[in-house]
Amino acid sequence: MTHSEVSSSEPLLFLVFGIVIIVFLIVDLGFFQKKAHKITVRSAALQSIFWVVISLLFAVMIYYFDNAEEGARSHHENAYEFLSAYLMEKALSVDNIFVFILILGYFKVDEIYYHKILFYGIIGAIVFRAIFIGIGGALVHEFHWILYLFGLLLIITGFKMLFTDKETTFEPEKNFVYRLLKKYLRFTSQDSGGKLFFKIDNKIYFTTTFLVIALIETTDIVFALDSIPACFAISQNEFIIYTSNIFAVLGLRAMFFLLIGVINRFKYLQHGISLILIFIGAKMLLEWFDIEIPVNISLLIILVVLAISIVVSWVISARDKRKNNSGIGA
Repeated sequence: MTHSEVSSSEPLLFLVFGIVIIVFLIVDLGFFQKKAHKITVRSAALQSIFWVVISLLFAVMIYYFDNAEEGARSHHENAYEFLSAYLMEKALSVDNIFVFILILGYFKVDEIYYHKILFYGIIGAIVFRAIFIGIGGALVHEFHWILYLFGLLLIITGFKMLFTDKETTFEPEKNFVYRLLKKYLRFTSQDSGGKLFFKIDNKIYFTTTFLVIALIETTDIVFALDSIPACFAISQNEFIIYTSNIFAVLGLRAMFFLLIGVINRFKYLQHGISLILIFIGAKMLLEWFDIEIPVNISLLIILVVLAISIVVSWVISARDKRKNNSGIGA
């Protein structure tokens, strides 16, 4: 198996990546967080386009510098691996969004606070994914066979997703984090104005906003347990994995506001994602027998499967909507 390398260009690329993250945090905290407000579909669409363009530009930088390096891997594999991992994470993010909507709906969170809650979720993702990817990278370098375990887990996860319907309700009594926080912390049902906690009679009371952020954060961690092994099955370069993950996560909030009203129209996307997980897992296991599928072919397969699942979802959803409207009219 060939291991990914960005060699001497990696520090420059990581500097660019770091600048993007810092600028994002400054702009978000200094401008968007000044006043709680509802994000419009137009704003969400523009932000989504912005993050996709930034991610693609970063892929172009990897492609260019990879090409400039002497002895660079053929077919610009680092750039292809970045795009494959980015698409994988982006697709899995839709499942994230579905669960986020269930949690926010259950606790009847005012839409003007969605932006703030998801911002904290992104901060947590930046930190925790760095930790998980660092641990994963150390394990892979020390115990190479763990990649084949990742492949097997991806196949199992893919088949499980393929034959399991999504949860349509959030049941807090089944959530370990919810039960733990409710047991050991004091909560108030008072309107917090978006605050995480405040004092009542010199005692600290946590708010529903805090609880929702904690649930969303831990939900993202659970999803990362699927997405990070999938990324390691695509590339073994922690730089490629981390940057692709974070660029996908940075666009997650905008995608949330863009899809919140139409998320149910992507009912077959889960099937597409499950097939991709099975494919990536199988690709990893095939390398045990020295059968290697080129990364550019893998990227093409991921693109085609995602495109088909999205188109099929949208067409069938539109057809069902027309049938329902016809029934009402009749």
